[in-house]
Amino acid sequence: MVLGNHDLHLLMVAAGCAKLHRNDTLQDILDAPDKDELLHWLRQQKLLHVDGNYVMVHAGLLPSWTVARASVLANLVETTLRGENFDELCAYMYGNQPDHWEDSLQGYERLRVVINAMTRMRVCSPEGKMDFSHKGLVQDTPAGYLPWFDTPNRASREATIICGHWSALGLQIRNNLIALDTGCLWGGSLTAIRLEDRQVFQVTCGAGEGTGRLQ
Repeated sequence: MVLGNHDLHLLMVAAGCAKLHRNDTLQDILDAPDKDELLHWLRQQKLLHVDGNYVMVHAGLLPSWTVARASVLANLVETTLRGENFDELCAYMYGNQPDHWEDSLQGYERLRVVINAMTRMRVCSPEGKMDFSHKGLVQDTPAGYLPWFDTPNRASREATIICGHWSALGLQIRNNLIALDTGCLWGGSLTAIRLEDRQVFQVTCGAGEGTGRLQ
């Protein structure tokens, strides 16, 4: 598994750095007798998983990032989540700025861009400037932006990226992209894929059967 925006939101709420949203379904975890064990386990999980030519990430990768570079950057976030500076990361994690990557970024601004790209991004400019307001259909993407996976000369295009997050996108299967979020929470389907032959398995969901909140 890889961490997504809802997982990080849970960690932030538990740490007192964020408040529950009206539609959140996290209270059972926060009230669980083994809450601390569960949250500790969650903090140990990866932001990015690479297996051969497959790369699994919750949302996406910025156009300038190779898989190798993205792995290094994800590891920086993972190490901070697991380490002694976790509480400080909580205080600085949220925010939409900076909205693009620069090699000169330092400290928590650097980590914030990595987190936002890998757990929140849907669209960006060809140069990698992210827009977090768009959650709808591809055809309604704001002018000057496009789906992150369609950016020209994307440095990770030789790998097959497996992602979710964008429920309005629906199932997308290409040579170098497998997008699996098919809107279970909103009454769509829960989708899995067997990578060996790319056979798709789906279970129809009733509205509200999923967990979390669209962000």
